[in-house]
Amino acid sequence: MTRFPDWQPEGVIPAVLLPFRGDFAIDEPAYRRHLRDVAAVDGISALTVNGHSSEVHACTAEEQREVLRITMDEVGDRLPIIAGIYADGSLEAARLARQAEAGGAAALLIFPPQSMSMGGQLRPEMAVAHFSTIAAATSLPLIVFNYTLAGGLGYPHETLLRLAEAVPTIRAIKDWSGDPALHERNIRALQALPRPVTVLTTHSAWLLSSLVLGCNGLLSGAGSVIAPLQVALFRAVRANDLARARAINDRIYPIAAAFYAPPFLDMHNRMKEVLALLGKLPPAVVRPPLLKLPEPELERLKQAIAASGIDRDEPALLAAE
Repeated sequence: MTRFPDWQPEGVIPAVLLPFRGDFAIDEPAYRRHLRDVAAVDGISALTVNGHSSEVHACTAEEQREVLRITMDEVGDRLPIIAGIYADGSLEAARLARQAEAGGAAALLIFPPQSMSMGGQLRPEMAVAHFSTIAAATSLPLIVFNYTLAGGLGYPHETLLRLAEAVPTIRAIKDWSGDPALHERNIRALQALPRPVTVLTTHSAWLLSSLVLGCNGLLSGAGSVIAPLQVALFRAVRANDLARARAINDRIYPIAAAFYAPPFLDMHNRMKEVLALLGKLPPAVVRPPLLKLPEPELERLKQAIAASGIDRDEPALLAAE
């Protein structure tokens, strides 16, 4: 059972990476070091595991359970842990949800089923059925992972409102709508409901622009690398200190631009490489079909590290701004 009952998802929530050994097995010692590093950042409100950043698509259900176990053992007494639920079918998602609750998760991040990519947006009752099936299996708060509409897996605005009404345990959305106007519409509507639903932005490539629209938090794989900068930016925006927010964003921009360059699917591959270059992770290994980055891209990452200053003393730099 969770140590953080009735936790409301909000604030700065890094999604951690998952290191692998050369034989693609989970590198538990490296993972534990990574967890300690990220959890030590002052100002974060939770951690997310078994998400895109930890290559959940390439991990078995047993490995996902082990990842949560290690996480709970290492930092679960200090921070709420959000567990990703990545499944194509609602019944399997419900089983994973029960597994995560038994493992001590404080909330669940529900990925959209790939089975809905061929027209599911035209059947909002299918989204309601999916979340209702999961909600019936667990008492934990649910976070809707909202994708872009263009890819076929995003939930239209009206569907998000319907979900919030139909499933009371939905407490937040991780909004990746990709459209600033739609993003603002979601923020204004969901956070103003009688039972507010927190909007956690995951627009990490344009984080400042997103936060100033009024998100009550962010959930981002980039937080596995730059959580101190994300916390500083979130606080500056909350304080309406635009000058400071822009100065911090100037440091975030080069590393975010490197992470989220095409091809987009390499974003977490790049994050692993940056932490390896900083000496915080062993040499980066990703599971196929992801592949090692080519040398020219590693050089670009080195340039982004230098431009952002994340290879220097973070607390001193932030205090000086």
